[in-house]
Order: sequence, then structure tokens, then C-alpha cells
Amino acid sequence: MNETTCAMVMVEVELYTTPFCLYCVRARALLERKGVAFREIDIIKEPARRIEMVRRAGGRTSVPQIFIGGEHIGGSDELLALDRDDELDAKLGTSK
Repeated sequence: MNETTCAMVMVEVELYTTPFCLYCVRARALLERKGVAFREIDIIKEPARRIEMVRRAGGRTSVPQIFIGGEHIGGSDELLALDRDDELDAKLGTSK
């Protein structure tokens, strides 16, 4: 097997966050522990992105709002539940 065949394909992970949100910290920590790259969108620094977040999240206004491969996952609690139920790695395209 060559390196290309062995490489894992990871999907894009996006987090809409604010700087002092403890749930955002928890979601980031889980993704970092798993070695997952993610794009963080700070809706305080980029206030126009809040409208985008609410639209994409089906009206949810709390942070974090998490998207994996364009699919809305929900917030930190939903992300941790996926991990607890051994479903997160499949969504991320990683293996345990």
C-alpha cells in the first residue's frame, strides 16, 4: 500500500464560536484531542456571520454551532454525544 492509499480523507469541520464561551472551549478541546483540523468562525469578530450561522443552523442562535461536511451537528452537547456513541469518527472520516 502506498501513502496515498493510507491517507485518511477528513471532511471540513466548521465551528461558529465566541471567545468566552465554555461550550465552545469544550467542543474545540474534543476536536483537538482527536487531531481534527477545523475552521473557527468567531461571530464577535465577524458579526455578519451570525446571520449566516442562524440560517445554516435552522434558527439556532447559541454557540457553538458545529458543521461537519456541511451537515449541521448542533452544539457542544450534540458533538460530545456523537463521540460518546462512537459515531463521531465516522462523520469525521477518521478511525479510532
